[in-house]
Amino acid sequence: MLVLVLAVLGVSYASSLRAYLEQKHHIDGLRTSIAESQAAIDTLEREQKRWKDPAFIEAQARERLGWVKIGETSYQVIDEDGEPLSGDDSLTEAPVDDGSQGRAWWQRVWGSVEAAGTPPQDKPEPVDRIRAPRPADR
Repeated sequence: MLVLVLAVLGVSYASSLRAYLEQKHHIDGLRTSIAESQAAIDTLEREQKRWKDPAFIEAQARERLGWVKIGETSYQVIDEDGEPLSGDDSLTEAPVDDGSQGRAWWQRVWGSVEAAGTPPQDKPEPVDRIRAPRPADR
């Protein structure tokens, strides 16, 4: 009889313990969600404060809309197709393959020592005028 009573008490405590652990896990998830929401609110409040600053608004108008003040001259860089370059475009040179990748590191180092002793003689002439790209035939 005592074993039966202990078994019933064990089953009831086990189910209560399971419910307690599930609730604790749920509460931890809610606390994490609240912390994430609070971080998002803080970020949005900082953004709202930035938009109350006239200097920030002016910078955004210049950057996003291309606005200029009276008396200023606006320039826009265009590519060879006549399309304006966006802010993330960059003008870089293509990598030059000088055949040094197949050589050992000490050969590349010695090659740089030799190159430092004899600088290239052919320097490109500076450009006096920048030519606009020709319009594409349509």
